Amino acid sequence: MFINTGKRVALRRTLITATASVALLGAGAAMASVNVLETGSSLLYPLFNLWQPVYTKANPEVHLSTASTGSGTGQAQSMQGLVQIGASDAYLSDAQMKMHPSMLNIPLAISSQMVNYNVPGLNGKHLKLSGPVLAEIYSGKITRWNAPAIEKLNPGVSLPDHAIVTVHRSDGSGDTFIFTQYLSKSTPWWMNKYGYGTTISWAPVQGNIGAVGNPGMVDALKNNTYSIAYVGISYKAQIEKDHIGEAMLENRSGNFVLPTVKTIKAAAAAMVPKTPADQRISLIFAPGKYSYPIINYEYALIDSHQPSKKMAVTLRRFLTWAISPAGGNALHFMKKVNFVPLPPSAALQSGTQVAQISH
Repeated sequence: MFINTGKRVALRRTLITATASVALLGAGAAMASVNVLETGSSLLYPLFNLWQPVYTKANPEVHLSTASTGSGTGQAQSMQGLVQIGASDAYLSDAQMKMHPSMLNIPLAISSQMVNYNVPGLNGKHLKLSGPVLAEIYSGKITRWNAPAIEKLNPGVSLPDHAIVTVHRSDGSGDTFIFTQYLSKSTPWWMNKYGYGTTISWAPVQGNIGAVGNPGMVDALKNNTYSIAYVGISYKAQIEKDHIGEAMLENRSGNFVLPTVKTIKAAAAAMVPKTPADQRISLIFAPGKYSYPIINYEYALIDSHQPSKKMAVTLRRFLTWAISPAGGNALHFMKKVNFVPLPPSAALQSGTQVAQISH
């Protein structure tokens, strides 16, 4: 369990009170219309697209626009003040926070990432892959699907003697950030040579493909047999529609697991209690028998110092709704994008950060 019953009740009361209090700030007279710009993570984009019509129908004065531009753009434009909400799968680094100390990294939900492949005859199976094997594939040390290291993980599976086509993000990407964190945490030499980030210097693997956004990753997989890629979980329906394979990944305990509600929650249970007040934390490679190794907070990057009271109030209202189980964190939203709602303790921390947004 993430939090005991007493604390869960207290949290629910806190969120209800916060929602009511923020709503009262706009009471008395209808708020003038306000434009809120969101851009960034293609992994988070489908959720914002679900939220947008529901929230704006209830709050017609808020004009919320969304754009899928990659986490790198979400980070950059939120720090530059070009948008009100930067969506990112990656929290801002220490260096970025030092340059922009008023920025907040506010988790909105918990997501995960798949590793997918298009190998004729094997897309209906769940091949087993590990961090070290993926590191060798993406560094060019393993170049063929029937390499001994892959065969060892998949005894009895007839693997083709064919070159592996690696696909990576060519834009600044939170998906690259969390994928390379998995490689770094599971494979020390990868950390030493390549590290992790929204962009990295990829090894010059022959035939590799760069793609833009999660839609580009899915298209690259679909159109290139024998390819492999990392794809955000919110695109699982498209992966299944295109009959693309999904790997079981080795977790920290040595077990091979798929991203399911059970395995994502198991990883979250191990890592969420470690979340600091500013909520900048990697949830990657969590301990635990059932923990899926690539899960993360989905962040809204917000400047705590807004240029007007109206904008500050608007952002507080929207974000309070977004993290509430009665609002944006409701299961019917989460299930559609294969996310997991914020555990109560994380939602409480997010609410504390939301309250810091002011004029």
